[in-house]
Amino acid sequence: MIDAPHSALLCEITKHAATTPDKVALVDGDCAVTYSQLLDHVRQAACFMQTKGLKHGDRIVLTAQKELPFVYDYLAAHLLGVVNVVVDAASPRDRLDSIIGVVKPAAIFGNGTPDITDIPCYDFQKQDSTCGAALELPRLTADDVADVMFTTGTTGAPKGVCLSHANIAGSAGNTNGFIGMTDHEVEALALPLSHSFGLGRLRCVLMAGSTLVLVSNFANLKSFFTVLDSYHATGFGMVPAVWQYIKRLSGRRIARFADQIRYIEIGSAPLPIEDKRLLLEIFPNTRLCMHYGLTEASRAMFSEFHANVDNLETVGRPASPLVEACVLDEEGNALADGVDGEICISGNMVTRSYFNPDDNKASFHGKWFRTGDWGHRGSDGNFYLTGRKKELINVGGEKVSPATIEDAICSLGYIADCACIAVPDANGVLGEVPKAYLVPKGERVDIEVIKGELAHLLPPHELPVQWEWIDRIPRTASGKIQRLKLKQ
Repeated sequence: MIDAPHSALLCEITKHAATTPDKVALVDGDCAVTYSQLLDHVRQAACFMQTKGLKHGDRIVLTAQKELPFVYDYLAAHLLGVVNVVVDAASPRDRLDSIIGVVKPAAIFGNGTPDITDIPCYDFQKQDSTCGAALELPRLTADDVADVMFTTGTTGAPKGVCLSHANIAGSAGNTNGFIGMTDHEVEALALPLSHSFGLGRLRCVLMAGSTLVLVSNFANLKSFFTVLDSYHATGFGMVPAVWQYIKRLSGRRIARFADQIRYIEIGSAPLPIEDKRLLLEIFPNTRLCMHYGLTEASRAMFSEFHANVDNLETVGRPASPLVEACVLDEEGNALADGVDGEICISGNMVTRSYFNPDDNKASFHGKWFRTGDWGHRGSDGNFYLTGRKKELINVGGEKVSPATIEDAICSLGYIADCACIAVPDANGVLGEVPKAYLVPKGERVDIEVIKGELAHLLPPHELPVQWEWIDRIPRTASGKIQRLKLKQ
């Protein structure tokens, strides 16, 4: 057994390994891992890390891939007090280099790890699984940092969100309580593990003692439906862009699983009201739970569609009695119900700090985390969004910084100035897409030329979908872009 009182997640896994050792915890293709085996794999991974000199407080970069060894290493780091810096395995090299430069990791784990000078790199599949050395576990607390998740800030620079063991357990506990998770669930996970949502679903299932079936992604809907059918899955999570994809490619065929799907968690971006109504029709007996929150305050609020059938505009109310939400003005004063201000969150899942202390400036009003979202609380106790103070572009759940796109466009040397804003996706799939406004430098360059060169600098979801030439970018006296004027 493992003694890890600092981690409620590890404590629950250990409990499941003792009480239901033969219960399947994880499935990846033809490989099924029981809770007892999972604990053994975690112990072996921790032993490997310890033999490589990793210790409490060290940081490791985990290039997240949806495979079992990633899960073992992720949990092993929690056991040792090693901090996981989880990044997308498909991240552009410049983003990876930027994160590495900030956190200065002691090692990098992942398959096909990049060649980084002076940093040890270990493939998931090539670790010594026969390590027999005794584990030397440090004294840790629930407030120790477990993970650092990097999100893109409005300046374009990655911001590291420090999440403690208490934070990640709090989020999972709040979510499981709202959804009503039991140890009888079988969940199909097609979301990426490199993002807060997918990683959160992994933790929720393992906390509950349920079974998680890893699915590569939603691109092959036939494969996803096969998993739902073969394993008689009772739940899954999805972002709104995925629902648009399912709806477009399969119509209402997913309705054949309505009697077996007990819950669906939805999040990361807004979902149109008409799609909420369609889901209510297709899944009349399913808990359709949509969360609101950020990486910094994961699953802060929930709304269940069937319980709010006459009020589908709301983002809900705090996820549990351990979470609080309020609306404050710029000075941090509480506003009355119905008055718009900034939605602020406090609770057991809210980060205490960013990795870079400078990023904490203006991020908190005392105990309250400032979400940057504008809205109000209704007299019914539910919260309603009316806009976003922050200027990130939400492309199908991926948060895109306008500054990142602007810098890339300007680096091409073809334009004098530019600005990017969010506009609705005309195809109704991604929610928002980037639009670029360009000020020419002399004669206008063909947009196709700019698009072609930009494709080498940015990932596909950051490429502008709409383009417009204008004479001047509106700016303040201090030079800041006035994006709201571009939306008028």
